[in-house]
Amino acid sequence: MEKKVNYNFLFYFIFFLQVINSGCKDTSIGIKDSPTTPANDSITYWLSEENSSSVEDYSKNLSKAYDLALEEKNDSLKSKHFSRISYYYSLVGDSLQFRRSNNIALSLSAKIRDSNALANNHWDLAFFLEDHAVEDSAYYHYSQAEKIFRSLKDDYSTARVLYSLAKVQADIKDYTASEVTTIEAIELLKPLDKYYYLFLCYNNLGSVTNALNEYDKALEYYDKALFYLDKSKIDSSNRLRNTAINNIGMVYQAKGEIKKALENFEKVIKVDSIYYKDIGLYTQALSNYAQSKNKLGDTVGVLNSFKKALKIKDSVGDNRGLALTNYEIAEYYLNIKDTANALTFAQTAKQISEQTSNNRRLLESLELMAKVDPQNSSKYTQEYIKLNDSLIREERSTRNKFTRIRFETDEFIEQNELLTRQRQLWIGIAIALFVLAAFILITIDQRRKNQKLRFEQAQQKANQEIFNLLLAQNKKVEEGKQLEKKRISEELHDGILGQMLGIRLILSGLNNKTDSDSVLKRSDLLKKLQGLEEEIRTISHELSRASQEKIHNFIVSIEELVKTIQDSSKMKCHFEYDQKIDWDQLKGDIKINIYRIVQESLQNCIKHAKATKVDLLFQSENEHVKIIISDNGVGFDQKKGKRGIGLKNINSRLDKLKGTYDIQSEIGEGTKVTVTIPCIMEEQAEAIHA
Repeated sequence: MEKKVNYNFLFYFIFFLQVINSGCKDTSIGIKDSPTTPANDSITYWLSEENSSSVEDYSKNLSKAYDLALEEKNDSLKSKHFSRISYYYSLVGDSLQFRRSNNIALSLSAKIRDSNALANNHWDLAFFLEDHAVEDSAYYHYSQAEKIFRSLKDDYSTARVLYSLAKVQADIKDYTASEVTTIEAIELLKPLDKYYYLFLCYNNLGSVTNALNEYDKALEYYDKALFYLDKSKIDSSNRLRNTAINNIGMVYQAKGEIKKALENFEKVIKVDSIYYKDIGLYTQALSNYAQSKNKLGDTVGVLNSFKKALKIKDSVGDNRGLALTNYEIAEYYLNIKDTANALTFAQTAKQISEQTSNNRRLLESLELMAKVDPQNSSKYTQEYIKLNDSLIREERSTRNKFTRIRFETDEFIEQNELLTRQRQLWIGIAIALFVLAAFILITIDQRRKNQKLRFEQAQQKANQEIFNLLLAQNKKVEEGKQLEKKRISEELHDGILGQMLGIRLILSGLNNKTDSDSVLKRSDLLKKLQGLEEEIRTISHELSRASQEKIHNFIVSIEELVKTIQDSSKMKCHFEYDQKIDWDQLKGDIKINIYRIVQESLQNCIKHAKATKVDLLFQSENEHVKIIISDNGVGFDQKKGKRGIGLKNINSRLDKLKGTYDIQSEIGEGTKVTVTIPCIMEEQAEAIHA
């Protein structure tokens, strides 16, 4: 079992090392306060150990913190203050003030329904009661803490409280219950990889199974304890390992394998500087070593070892240990037939056992005295029987209390589980109704969307047909223009050029003639030339204007689309295109798909982006054409945005053309769509198919 610590004597040591608690209880309450607290009258200031020069000084500061905490109006803060104050009172060993502050902390945490604080306050009180050997009350408060931690699903804290419960059960010799409780704690700790607490649990299992005389199982548990101790990497001084080795030696001693017991005790005794590092463990191992040698009949140095252990225990005030060593010396003298000394040391062991309430050692001393002093054997035997019966009744009564507490706890847990199942049932019904309602709404919405989709598909199909007719019409217009150009060319070549040739020949013949007829003819011919000049100038101007105002049919279609969208939506549209490329010469399916992509994008600007301005730009770049549509709409979050049917259609069109698109958008910043398509002209397409 774990040795209790006198907090009053170790006050400075605890504060210098920042030890929060002894045993296996962790707490955040005892964390060192900041030394830079500005307010001299604050609770935190008075709780800080750095503002005290002695134990007495610190006790006075605690009283000031206690008085200030009583004046706190906020129950939540007041609860936290008294939880800390009660903890510090336990450190300085002030039992009365601890009980007062802990009682206030319990009441406040229950009042504000702070379950975690309530559980920790029960835990503090249980630890205090266990330290003062009030096992039944300690067990009750440990059970309360465990019940709350379990309801909070805090497996780590639940396991640690279970370990404390198991220790209390072992103290009243309810070893089987202690074993069951410890195993329950281990099952919670293993998934959490809490190796130090697994070591403590297996170490406790080793102790209780040894007490149950299940020695092989005890050795197995101690081996597992050492395994987890090594994994925890916290035992830098090997104190815990040496303690476990000493316990293993005691198992071998109880099992009757004295030589193996001696080997383990000797390992501990021979640890470097153990006398100075851990004099208590050294004394235990030395006493156990001497007892084992005595059992083997090897009396060499045994008495000296016993007396050395006795002297050390007396010097450190280990009264319980003094009773054991006096008993072992009495056994030694009995083995060598020195009944006088045996009786003397047995009586001393009995006296110390009575003073320290060490009933186990008292029974052993009475039993030994009955053997050593036959004349008073009946007296010692009656005293032994009376004490043993009393202890059995007391242990049975305590076990019954523990069983009742455990039963009430289990009953409470069952009620909670029943309420939890009922709550889960109602939650399940509510979720089912919600899912059903959501399914109905989604179904209705999906039908509406499907109808809308079919309408849009039909509309797109009609638009496609219209666009195809438009392209065909534009093609016919272009053919008409080409024919007209050809006709004008023929007119120029066959008509005007022919007349000019005739006039030139006549003028050549009249050059050397100066008669009046010739002069008149030249004058007429010059007039004809002036007429031809005017006719040519007229045709030239018309052709020049047509050339300058040359409009591509595809671009015209896009402009008409933009104008239609602008007129119908009141959305301002600006369209520019790169004149370096002959857009009419693009492959037919590229033009059709560009038209549809632009149309879909502009519709999205109206329906979804709610834009008031759109810029449409056609560019050529590195054997590709780029279509850029930028709006000043509401934008969207690209991470959360969903791909609608329009975008899927655009993506499908681009897949056919081996093109790509990029969307850049932010909420409130508008949207920019960039479409990139390989530039393939009609001549290239015809060459490929040829």
